[in-house]
Amino acid sequence: MNKKYKFIAVDLQNDFASEKGLHYNPLRGSVDFLKKVLFPYFKENDIKINEIVSDYRQPRQGDTSDCCRAGEWGYESILPRDIVSSTWIKAMNSPVWVRENIGNPDKQPGLPYPDSEAFHKWLRENIGEPGEVVPVVFGLTIDCCVLSTLQELSWRGYYPLVLREGVDHYEGGMENRDKILNSPVLNWAEAIKWSELISDE
Repeated sequence: MNKKYKFIAVDLQNDFASEKGLHYNPLRGSVDFLKKVLFPYFKENDIKINEIVSDYRQPRQGDTSDCCRAGEWGYESILPRDIVSSTWIKAMNSPVWVRENIGNPDKQPGLPYPDSEAFHKWLRENIGEPGEVVPVVFGLTIDCCVLSTLQELSWRGYYPLVLREGVDHYEGGMENRDKILNSPVLNWAEAIKWSELISDE
């Protein structure tokens, strides 16, 4: 695989990706693909993943959901820890939004606020410079947090790819997923199949 790629996983936490999670949906096939195909391939080839996870404890403006609570099972990532190279924690759908005491289970979280510069710094340090690398994004869900991440990458000068088999719609189903991948995702990213990605030597 071409070394120009840098991988970003979004919200692959138990509350979204595992049975009994608060927002789990068995109609999403991407998690099975990630566990059986992608993660083993990355382990075998010593490829690292940069992950974005969420701290969705209350209070949060405009969103009453209370999930991915730091320190609890639902917050934990399903990524094997030996393939994770860095982690960014967000507090809203867009990765730009953070909060005081984010990810700290022992302290009360503050209200989410945007910190574009901090996210930009994390990208530069862990993904690389726009034009020098191609971010490949996967995770949950393509109609929400993955889409927000693709937008932020595009607006910062990256030309991201989204892994077709590695994402799902919140409601599940390939038809729902493909509708989002075909539009509006194409405004900010290009969808790519796993077979196309690994053949790019």
